[in-house]
Amino acid sequence: MANNTLRKIFLIACLLLTLTVHATVYTWSQYDLTFETPEGGFVTYSSNTRFEIQWDEMVMTVQLYSKEKDDEKKIIKENLHRKALDYSMFDLSDTKVKVKGFKSYALQGTMPDGTRAIIADLVSKKQNLIIEVTVNYLYGNREMVDDMIESFTEGKKTEAREKKPQRVQSKEDAEKQLQEQEKERQLQRDRNAGKLHDA
Repeated sequence: MANNTLRKIFLIACLLLTLTVHATVYTWSQYDLTFETPEGGFVTYSSNTRFEIQWDEMVMTVQLYSKEKDDEKKIIKENLHRKALDYSMFDLSDTKVKVKGFKSYALQGTMPDGTRAIIADLVSKKQNLIIEVTVNYLYGNREMVDDMIESFTEGKKTEAREKKPQRVQSKEDAEKQLQEQEKERQLQRDRNAGKLHDA
């Protein structure tokens, strides 16, 4: 049993290391905007103002908006809460993300299926632009999500940034992460089997 748990911890650590070391760089040349995502994502939608990409356990959507003169902190925060309610998110709380060259506002919470989500509005200091980044992810992937959001830059960039060294997770944290992920998966299996119903 202990060997099985250690094997799972090792596999998760390898997966996280793989996802954080290798990145794909995307550039929106019309807005001179660049950002990075982990490799292996499947682009499901791409247009002049919207981009969607998904992995097995994570989905990211980027939506561009024109900044209006009255887009102040209060209005942006109200829009974040409205968007979260549209997704039926609960356990909402403000969270911090620091993105160089942008004023950033972010909200985190739980989706109806038990997964986590973050919605961040990045207000450009250089152009008339608000970048709304929404990421739906499993518990334990938050560091990767923060790296994606923090990778947004204005100005041409052709190579992936040097990645921070991967933090080593303690055995207790890894076991807790495995338990949380198994709870999320079981909840989804129960929903799919009709054992649980959304109100």
